[in-house]
Amino acid sequence: MKYKVYWLLISIILVASCKRSGEIEIESDSTETTEEIVAELYGFDMNEFIAIEDTIKSGDNLGKIFGNYNLNATDVHNIVSKVKDTINVRNIKAGQPYTLFKYKKQPDKLAAFVYHPNISGYQVIDLRDSITAYTKTYPVTIKRRTVSSTIDGSLSASLAKQGVDQSLATRMSQIFAWSIDFFKLQPEDRFAVTIEEKYINDTVYVGISKVDAAYFNYRGKDLYSFPYQRPGSKGTDYFDEEGRPMKSMFLKAPLKFFRITSKYTKRRFHPVQKTWKAHNGTDYAAPSGTPIMSTASGVVEKTGYTAGNGNYVKVRHNGTYSTQYLHMSKILVKQGQYVDQGQTIGLVGSTGLATGPHVCYRFWKNGVQVDPLSQVLPNSEPMDKKDIPAFKAHIEPLKKELDQVINEKK
Repeated sequence: MKYKVYWLLISIILVASCKRSGEIEIESDSTETTEEIVAELYGFDMNEFIAIEDTIKSGDNLGKIFGNYNLNATDVHNIVSKVKDTINVRNIKAGQPYTLFKYKKQPDKLAAFVYHPNISGYQVIDLRDSITAYTKTYPVTIKRRTVSSTIDGSLSASLAKQGVDQSLATRMSQIFAWSIDFFKLQPEDRFAVTIEEKYINDTVYVGISKVDAAYFNYRGKDLYSFPYQRPGSKGTDYFDEEGRPMKSMFLKAPLKFFRITSKYTKRRFHPVQKTWKAHNGTDYAAPSGTPIMSTASGVVEKTGYTAGNGNYVKVRHNGTYSTQYLHMSKILVKQGQYVDQGQTIGLVGSTGLATGPHVCYRFWKNGVQVDPLSQVLPNSEPMDKKDIPAFKAHIEPLKKELDQVINEKK
């Protein structure tokens, strides 16, 4: 598919009919009334050159490619030396397309080499008068639109039916991760999202460049989210229509995909010890090796192994909250290390007293173990009150745009 996209771009650039059988050449009837056809490909006059299209094969290098055109090892070395500040020929990868230009009057002489490192542009090694190299980037067009729909199967499937790149499902799940359980979406749930999409040469779709605004009606509740960079902030965060941060201090769970097998309780029959005792954690079952995430940012307070807990990590988040993750197959952090929210700190296993692969997630508040599922947890740092007016002025047209599409779909 990617290969086809490259040649679609090439066909857009080529502005005249061409004969192709590995080579592109301009032909015309030799009559007195026929005007000369002027066609260009990558800036090369196709009345003067023949273009040969190919892809880099495994084991190919510049010496092997150029060797077919009377260029020896010394010639190739000189070319590589002169273009190294612009093009690193060692980065040429198998599967990427390239085009060779040779002279019509001297078919054995190479005029240029054009390489596509990606779909956004190309690199040229020009051998005509002197050895030069340069990079060209295709013009990019940004198109903006708002889509809205009810849930039909899943968020990803619903977006696909709206003709939207399904990668947007991941973005939206990250935006609303602290307020929506995406495993429990219902057909009556609705969403709308305003996005900016990139196109090369106004034709070839590249992907979503930006989410301007998002909305969910989840279990009857309206949820808005807008990206906004607060004054003095290094990055962009998401806020609701009142300027409250969408991001909670804690993730809902330490795993992305999981099944709760045992909740926090003061009385549970232990499957290994065969006795009734308190279970001061929540068990999340998942395949061995599944990444375990720190549910909030903080400092690794302790790592180690005990007969009951197996491999474990404990993270202190602030003076109030700490969390612990048990039964890991592998620990990936060290004591004293700072970890970000969502950072992988270990892998699911069944070390210690465990009947199968899972992570036992334990939660402390003011030094006392509590049930994390019953806690009303704090949001991230709130927006400064003096910034609220500017924020609301910024989102007003975005919200109006969303609401218009939402109301049309009702």
